[in-house]
Amino acid sequence: MTASTAVDMRRAYWLVFLATGSYTCLMFVWFSLPAYLPTIIGELDLTSTQAGLLAGAVPLTYIPLALFSGLAVDRIGPGRSLAAGVLCYGIAQIGRSVATGFPSLLAWTLLLGVGATAITFGLPKLVGVLFPPGETGRPSSIYLVGASAGSAFVFAVGRPILGPALGGWRALFLWSGIVTVAYGLLWLLVALRTRLDDRTNSTQDDSDDSDDSFSLESVRTDLRLVLTHRQLQLVVVLGTMYLLLNHGMQGWLPTLLESRGLSAGRAGQATSLFVVAYVGGVLAVPELADRFDARRQALMTCGTVAFVGVGLLIAGTTGALAVLGIVVAGIGTGGVSPLVRAIPPELEGIGARLTGTAVGFIFAVGEIGGFFGPVLIGALRDATGSFVPGFGLLAAGGLVVVLAGWALRP
Repeated sequence: MTASTAVDMRRAYWLVFLATGSYTCLMFVWFSLPAYLPTIIGELDLTSTQAGLLAGAVPLTYIPLALFSGLAVDRIGPGRSLAAGVLCYGIAQIGRSVATGFPSLLAWTLLLGVGATAITFGLPKLVGVLFPPGETGRPSSIYLVGASAGSAFVFAVGRPILGPALGGWRALFLWSGIVTVAYGLLWLLVALRTRLDDRTNSTQDDSDDSDDSFSLESVRTDLRLVLTHRQLQLVVVLGTMYLLLNHGMQGWLPTLLESRGLSAGRAGQATSLFVVAYVGGVLAVPELADRFDARRQALMTCGTVAFVGVGLLIAGTTGALAVLGIVVAGIGTGGVSPLVRAIPPELEGIGARLTGTAVGFIFAVGEIGGFFGPVLIGALRDATGSFVPGFGLLAAGGLVVVLAGWALRP
């Protein structure tokens, strides 16, 4: 590696580390609602179905917007796309702090989801632009760990410590929104000063002769390539089940544990244990899968582990069995996450140029699972008075991961 190459690599990692803040802030803001969900249910007099709709509102926005958001990120570039997304969800979080009932809280949460799409697709695009295809695993793990740090922090510190210190959920929402907006302005300044999007467009122009404009024919060509790709369709199934598991667990686990007698603080900390285990899966599974060239086997193993973990959680109460279930489910779910994002850039016909669009396709369909996971858990709780049917649905999602992983072409 030459000195110039080493400097460029350090600059690339510096940009990824700074951009990771967009995911950390997003997950803190996003999961501040599930962390405070029992309190908000009582204050705003919500039903479990309404609470499930709120928990699933962000995934819901991905269903109509994800594919087009991915197309936009591919054309605008990751710099300005990430800034726009951060400012959007930061403003939405401030709006949620003054919500007076279910309709206004839902509206602001949907706006939060709009901003979230730019982060989900902007970060893989950033990594794809800054690093060669064979070196994207480590920088991808960086921003995924940053995302998990945000959700773990809100459950372990935001709910039991910061929220009470600031005066409750409204104050926590307000100040986290303000901090997020400040970060978004900082990232925008960095993106403009480094001319990140200019470099992105230059790299794309040098790497292929494709049209990256917003012309109808360009968009139609890219969509045709992505939507008809058979292996990518299997990755969509994997993404759907991953999002069903992740959003279902993080959206309802604190409420499940509180219903079993844990205090709000203890329930939040137990949920952060799921996130820590999730990070372990994010870091360990793709590294092992790539080392032994065994991504299919890794996916099948993670699906089995997630199934067993949710089963243990259902069987336990608040003791060692439930704790073991939380950890095992976190490892299995976390292991699927980076693989779903790492596979598309390596697929023939996709590559770095269409990474944003491909990941957009995965999340456009996959967030159906992310939406219906929390919603169905809430609806089944209303219908049966129990969390067992809803969490049983999450366990079934682990088995689908096993089948889809088996069907992937080696």
